[in-house]
Amino acid sequence: MYLKQTLIIAFTLSVISLGAWEFYWRSQGFYPTIDDNKELWATQRVRVENATNKDVVLMGSSRVLFDIQLNEWENETGKRPIQLACVGSSPLPVFHDIVEKTNFTGTVLIGVTPGLFFSTTFPKAQPWEWPQSRVDYYHKRTYAQRLNHALSLPLQENFAFLSEDEGVDGLKLKELVGKIKVGERVPDPMPPFHEFGEIANDRNLKMKAITVTDTAYANSIKKVWMFFGKGAPPPDKKSTMAFFLTDLKKFKARGGKVILVRCPSSGGVRMGENIGLPRKDIYDDLVRQARVKAYHFEDYDQFKNLECPEWSHLSATDAQFFTTELVKIMIKDGAVTNYKTN
Repeated sequence: MYLKQTLIIAFTLSVISLGAWEFYWRSQGFYPTIDDNKELWATQRVRVENATNKDVVLMGSSRVLFDIQLNEWENETGKRPIQLACVGSSPLPVFHDIVEKTNFTGTVLIGVTPGLFFSTTFPKAQPWEWPQSRVDYYHKRTYAQRLNHALSLPLQENFAFLSEDEGVDGLKLKELVGKIKVGERVPDPMPPFHEFGEIANDRNLKMKAITVTDTAYANSIKKVWMFFGKGAPPPDKKSTMAFFLTDLKKFKARGGKVILVRCPSSGGVRMGENIGLPRKDIYDDLVRQARVKAYHFEDYDQFKNLECPEWSHLSATDAQFFTTELVKIMIKDGAVTNYKTN
């Protein structure tokens, strides 16, 4: 009898406590979001296993995530692409995985963010280690991990306090504790970083509206880009180019097709890229050696004046425009095919 009452009381207190915790964070402006973790990435990577030569796989860094919108792509071509881009990452480990571990013979669109594409081939360097960890997870994941992710999605979609965001927007215990000022603790030299995108189950990512409407919010992100820019090592063009061209040759030989896309940047980020990674020495040389279809935003009147709210990614509205117009250009150029029946 007492056991039953104890269980009821414990359950009731748990529900009340979780409800209060959720209400508190909602009152602070937080809301449920899906985590762009390795499990979510794996749900898209598995789609490549059965993809045909009509399919398109997207890869690159966060610019491909923000700037290539899946709905608009599908509206123009009749086919929804597979989104495998990773934030802060080189596309080379993911492309290597597709070349070596699949029989895919469709189209791969690779976003060329110069500072990341040409960053490194060193396995322990962050731009390489981050995407490689997702590739490794995909090949080693268990059925229990797949089930756990499937069960977690409805919770993520309904509870704000389950957010896995890091930094100033983080709600995990580690992030909350890290915000507490204790004695002479050495502060993190990196400026506070806001998560400024919202991702869907198929990894379609859109910029948060606040990034466009709140100048202070956008400026806080610009400070992070400036922080990274000051400490960025010089590009490793030789090894990254050789690594990519080797995989590209193999992919082409089996009938695969690659498209290179240079997404927009503006402001201080663009200035830094022009100085440290000049187009003629970096991007243009890549296109010349790769001998594939390539599209640079500066080459098109409708793109070259697009402004990124935080200097490096397009707003949701501009990303929709960019995707629609880019796909139209590529269809006209024969780079992609329109499979719509009407």
